[in-house]
Amino acid sequence: MNTGSNEPGEVAVARDETEGREALDEQGLGSRAPAFIRARRALHLSWQVGVFVVGLVVVAVGIVMLPLPGPGWIVIFGGLAIWATEFVWAQLVLRWTKRKVTEAAQRALDPKVRRRNITLTVIGLVIAAVLGGIYVWKFGVVMPWKIKDQ
Repeated sequence: MNTGSNEPGEVAVARDETEGREALDEQGLGSRAPAFIRARRALHLSWQVGVFVVGLVVVAVGIVMLPLPGPGWIVIFGGLAIWATEFVWAQLVLRWTKRKVTEAAQRALDPKVRRRNITLTVIGLVIAAVLGGIYVWKFGVVMPWKIKDQ
């Protein structure tokens, strides 16, 4: 009775949930290629090369989108998901990423963290407004079409 409860059913439920979670973690690892492709080594290897190349192209496009307009991180995670259909290392990285994103979302929903984030955002906006006001007061506002040629 590790949970400190006198109810044997509660311990069994906790143990079943843990075992179920571990089984779920181990369930999806490995290639998701069709059976007839996995049965032939050369075909499976060429399938893996194709999946790797397609995933690499998608990740590269996502990396290009990071400084440019576009959903760069979403595309990168899409490429990682493509890799995860065939490679265990990508499946583990994708699971780790999902777990960290879920944990961050839970932390962000904490009322103390939300209050701190809102406070820091307001302070940052006030500082930016004060600096912008000082700049306009000192240099004024000149429209681009009224700039004199020198």
